[in-house]
Amino acid sequence: MTTTNLTVFIVDDDPFIRESLTLLIGLDPEIEVAGSASNGAEAAEIIGRGPYPDVVLMDIRMPVCDGVEGTKKIKALSEDISVLILTTFDDDEFIIEALRNGASGYLLKNIPPDRIIQGIKTVHSGSMLIHPDVARKLTGLLRPAPPAPSDDKLTEAGLTAAEQNVVRLIADGMSNKEIAGQLFLSEGTVKNYVTDILGKLGVRDRTQLAILYWKTRSGS
Repeated sequence: MTTTNLTVFIVDDDPFIRESLTLLIGLDPEIEVAGSASNGAEAAEIIGRGPYPDVVLMDIRMPVCDGVEGTKKIKALSEDISVLILTTFDDDEFIIEALRNGASGYLLKNIPPDRIIQGIKTVHSGSMLIHPDVARKLTGLLRPAPPAPSDDKLTEAGLTAAEQNVVRLIADGMSNKEIAGQLFLSEGTVKNYVTDILGKLGVRDRTQLAILYWKTRSGS
C-alpha cells in the first residue's frame, strides 16, 4: 500500500478548474487532495479548522479574496504551509505581492500537468519555484525603489519614508497605477497612502499636494 507523502488544498473560483485539478493531482500516488475553496478567505476558514495541508495551490484573480491576500491569510495560519500560485496571469504587481506575502512559487496555467505536480513537490521540499517567464521578469522587478529625497517639512508633518516616495511620484505626474508599478504596491494600497497623505498635510487633492511638494523643494 502506497503511503501519501503530502496533502494539497486547491483554491480557484472556477469549479471546473477545481475539479480538473483535483482529478489531475489525485492521479499521483504520493499526493492527496485534502479539499478546495473558491477564494482565499474561504480557503483560510476551511484550512483553519485543521488539519493543515502541506501545500495550497492558489489562483490569483478571484472575487471576495484574491490569491495575494489569500496567501497572506494562509501563511498567518502556519508558516509551514507552502503556497504555490497557479494562474493564467503574470502581472508584475501580483508576482511581487504574492512572493512578499510568503508564496513559495509561481506557475502559469499553460504548463503541462506533470509540471504542476512536480511544482507541488518542489515547494513542499522547501525550494522556491518560479515559472521561467516570470523569473525573467523578476530580474528587473526586484530592484529596490529609489529613495525619496529627504524633506524635513514632510517628515515634520508625520509622513513616513514610503509616503514621501508616493508624494514625490505624484508631484512627477504619475497616476496611482503608475505609482503602484514603480513601488511594487497594489493600486489599492497606493490609494490608501494618498488618502492618509492628504489628511496629514491638510490638502484637498493631488494638485494641491504636488504644489505643496514643489514649494517644499524650492524652499518657498
